[in-house]
Amino acid sequence: MTSFDELLSRAVSDVVPKKLAEEKLKSGKPLRIYLGIDPTGAKLHLGHSVPLRKMRAFQDAGHHVILLIGSFTAMIGDPTGRDEMRQALTADDVKKNFETYIEQAKLILDMKKLEIRYNDEWLSKVGFAEIAKLASHFTKQQMEERDMFKDRESRGEPIHLQEFLYPLMVGYDSVMLDVDCELGGNDQLFNMLAGRTLQKAYGKREKFVLTTKLIEGTDGRKMSKTYNNCVYLTDTPDEMYGRILSMPDNLIPLYMECCTGLPMTEVKAAEKALKDGKENPKNLKMRLAREIVTMYHSAAAAKDAEAAFENVFKNKGVPDDMLEYKAKKGESLIDALLASGTVTSKSEARRLIEQGGVKVNDVVVKSIDAKAEKGVVKVGKRKFLKIC
Repeated sequence: MTSFDELLSRAVSDVVPKKLAEEKLKSGKPLRIYLGIDPTGAKLHLGHSVPLRKMRAFQDAGHHVILLIGSFTAMIGDPTGRDEMRQALTADDVKKNFETYIEQAKLILDMKKLEIRYNDEWLSKVGFAEIAKLASHFTKQQMEERDMFKDRESRGEPIHLQEFLYPLMVGYDSVMLDVDCELGGNDQLFNMLAGRTLQKAYGKREKFVLTTKLIEGTDGRKMSKTYNNCVYLTDTPDEMYGRILSMPDNLIPLYMECCTGLPMTEVKAAEKALKDGKENPKNLKMRLAREIVTMYHSAAAAKDAEAAFENVFKNKGVPDDMLEYKAKKGESLIDALLASGTVTSKSEARRLIEQGGVKVNDVVVKSIDAKAEKGVVKVGKRKFLKIC
């Protein structure tokens, strides 16, 4: 079971106000804690796992946790971290996404001890009178304190009024759920504090806010599907292992702390060993990769993934269980890569070829018009396809 101190410290960025959090936890009473997720995509990655893991730690400590699906707010769009307005989703988009979210959340959360709610239950019924009441608790100046709004305004770019309304909507979630704590990524601090303000204004219990650390993607940039730098919870063992081995060395301690249950003594020791140069970073990454693959698959899968990685990258071999695809006569290589599932889109295939990231029989493909030919295709660093 996670210790009292670790609940408020491990993988944690801020606790506001910390004194209230300590008082509530020391009371020994089960707390109502919620995490809100807007299902804007279909796949969860390790970045999403950080607040989910913190939620599981509160479950294990005996608290009542609520996973709130932003079935209404996802259709509006959270402006957090955006330098432009987020594109709204349709109701069908949101429904498809949150169904997959729940399935993936099962990999981390104890579903028998989880309450699931959807914020269209109340937000779809809010009228103008209630919106005006919500808005009366905030000022234009408060909203403009957000960095992304400051930046856009300085560039003369538009800020839509509905983007100002987003914090009010997620703040109203706190009112309706009447929670002791809201947790989420540290990029959500503004929105979460709006909920703290509204709970007080509506005479509800006083909540504290706990924000978790954000982890960078495997290339050191913001974790994003756009950058192809995510480790997804549904990745195969080989993909998961290989992606973690490709990350910058400086991210090892952060991933150990935020994405695993390894003892913090081991995390601190790894951090010190890296700093002092007393440990080969590759060994630490292999330890991290084995741990994460074991968590989401099994120890046997982790062992096999490590062996496959060593075969391909150390011994310059190819996987034994390579995907096979029978190409049609005259079929383009790009079409073959897409049809076989080796890439997710033609644009991804074109980008990889243009960057020299595709080889056929160990020869770099130089033309996006290349035809599919028999042999072994290597795509990026870790994907292989045998074309028959």
